[in-house]
Amino acid sequence: MNILVIHPSFPGQFLHLAPYLARDPKNRVVFLAKENAIGTTLQDVELGLYNAPKEKAQKWADASGPLSPAAEAVLDGQQIVRSMNWLKREQDFEPDVVIGHAGWGSTLYVKDVYPKVPVLGYFEWYYHAEKADAFWFPDEIPELRDRISIRTRNAHHLLALEGADAGVTPTKWQYEQFPPEFRPKLSIIHDGIDTDFLTPERRRGLTLDDGKISIGEDEEIVTYVARGLEMYRGFPYFMDAVRELLARRPKCHAVIVGADRICYGAQLAGTSYRAEEEKKGGYDEKRVHFVGLRTRGDYRKILQASDVHIYLTRPFVLSWSALEAMSCGCAIVGSDTPPVREVMEDGVNALIADFRSPHHIARRAEELLDDRALAAKLGKAARETVLERYELKTCLRKMEDKLHRLVNR
Repeated sequence: MNILVIHPSFPGQFLHLAPYLARDPKNRVVFLAKENAIGTTLQDVELGLYNAPKEKAQKWADASGPLSPAAEAVLDGQQIVRSMNWLKREQDFEPDVVIGHAGWGSTLYVKDVYPKVPVLGYFEWYYHAEKADAFWFPDEIPELRDRISIRTRNAHHLLALEGADAGVTPTKWQYEQFPPEFRPKLSIIHDGIDTDFLTPERRRGLTLDDGKISIGEDEEIVTYVARGLEMYRGFPYFMDAVRELLARRPKCHAVIVGADRICYGAQLAGTSYRAEEEKKGGYDEKRVHFVGLRTRGDYRKILQASDVHIYLTRPFVLSWSALEAMSCGCAIVGSDTPPVREVMEDGVNALIADFRSPHHIARRAEELLDDRALAAKLGKAARETVLERYELKTCLRKMEDKLHRLVNR
């Protein structure tokens, strides 16, 4: 097959799928993206970069108010149309199937260029004003302008749902966010977790190659991972919990993986959540280690050295890092929110804590630090959960089967 994969930030959710499909010599896999986010290549995958919108068009999108996300998607969609026409004209490439992340406009106009080519959309999230990420807790009440803005954010998602022949979404929680009338189009297939790489090889202590961190074998290590240090992933609550832990446990260290940025949720004017933590009284810099974004090797080493891993999230997209920590056999404290409860069960493969209660998070972490037999039991069960439900090769085969059924129906 000729397979066209589209995501604005290469490789996105298709890190494993694109090269897996390209391994078959009968397949030609072309990937269109706006940027090469990891600055590398994927074996046998041809990468083409399309241009960002022109400055005037970008200003129009930025000034579109509640329609800004849809305007951005339209601009990306138009750039992708130009790239698809170029592939057809200059590379003699016409796809048998197209796979694209629908949330960024990647698939908006595929049918206008290739009316008979099946489109498989990757549908990550559908926004709601209540009972999901934006206004979940009882004291969070959306105003009318919030409802209007959130409803409008779905404009291009609805266009993408209508235009796709089929779709996939990673978890049941994410599937349930989409309108019931579109759910028959969607299958729940996770991107997959590389359990052969993310293994439960227990380490004592932690030393990273750049020498920026060295924790002794007799110390306790609490870990936290997020793309950005933000409220959506509970970073302020984690930091308050860490202060409690460090005050009571002189050998306890916290290792924090993530960039000092906000990926999800409202931006802070002129500051960051890490800067706000310093304003709150700071933290013990000898035992709180911010290590930034790391290579996959360092990332695995950190998870394998973890005595307790804390994963917090609002009711939003489940992070890969949660399942990756489970794959490494980490003893996890997870937030009591729906995406976490889908994969973690209290006392079975993790301990569950109140998302907004640093004291409860700290207490549950101490249960695991004090009872290493319980920690080992839960970590083993966490690994088994991932092997059973999210193992990479199984997920890739499901996606491959989905594509073949779509092309041959």
